[in-house]
Amino acid sequence: MKRIALTELNSLFASINERMNLFIPANDESGQSHFTKWHDGLPLSRNLNTVRSAKDAFFPQVENLMGFKVNGKQIELTGMGDEVEDFAFFGVRACDAKSFEILDRVFLMEPADTYCEKRRNNCTVISLACSRPSETCFCTTFGIDPASPKGDVTCWIKGDFLYWEPNTDKGNELTNVLSVLSDCDDTEVNSAKEEIHQITERLPLKELNLSSFGPGKTKALFDRPEWKTLSEACLGCGTCTFVCPTCQCYDIEEFANGDSVKRFRCWDSCMYSDFTMMSAGQPRPTQTERFRQRFMHKLVYFPDNNDGTYSCVGCGRCLRKCPVHLNIVKVIKTLEEVAE
Repeated sequence: MKRIALTELNSLFASINERMNLFIPANDESGQSHFTKWHDGLPLSRNLNTVRSAKDAFFPQVENLMGFKVNGKQIELTGMGDEVEDFAFFGVRACDAKSFEILDRVFLMEPADTYCEKRRNNCTVISLACSRPSETCFCTTFGIDPASPKGDVTCWIKGDFLYWEPNTDKGNELTNVLSVLSDCDDTEVNSAKEEIHQITERLPLKELNLSSFGPGKTKALFDRPEWKTLSEACLGCGTCTFVCPTCQCYDIEEFANGDSVKRFRCWDSCMYSDFTMMSAGQPRPTQTERFRQRFMHKLVYFPDNNDGTYSCVGCGRCLRKCPVHLNIVKVIKTLEEVAE
């Protein structure tokens, strides 16, 4: 176990940044937090969560895939994606750290998405325990412990110190070159964990019931009349999908500029009316069908195909950001009573 005084965090960040590009949660002018490339003097945000999740580390909102140059009948490849240097994401919360495992089941299954795989291999994840979980948090519903987030390194803030514990070879390699860290025991960390657990025991969504969801529930839930009433308020704006750590829908576009073409990937949303549009039309023509697809995927279809793992990590972003207060918790509570 290592530690460093909070007053010396700038020195820690500088030491990490000497070896790889460092990104930390930092506040913008409105006080909202975003993962930001660190520069000298940039303070760490003490907000619970960033607006957008840490999935940008491996699955950015927009990324170049390749380029083509046309010369007569010849086509020349001019690029195969953006260059990815070694980088570290500091301050990843337990929910976002868990989301990486879910995204891995999508992007790293055979055949692996080489763009995400390259970023995954080049990234060192430094997670940070949630000292003050929020009333919108429900990660424990999915078996996530906010006091012990996963990552190459796990950190805790307690009193005037940041505590640091490496978990993987990557984490050990980084720890061994950070002379600004000093040795300590785990007494304060154990105390910090206990305090976090006391908070999570009092959270209003702690008893969220998932017994009506999971593998094998498609038939019981698919034709429930509640889908129509739930979806009536949905604006189809896609906000929930863009702040979600586990949404993985994307579109691939090409931009032509004279004799060259650039192909890029960008996030898409199953809530949009033109999502998966084909020549024969839209396979989910109504907002009700699109709404149902989003939540059935997270709570039924994904667990069906991934050993019971849900495609939600209980981060609470959709609760905070939906303009009409329509979110996965409301869906779970509305549909939890399923007739056998």
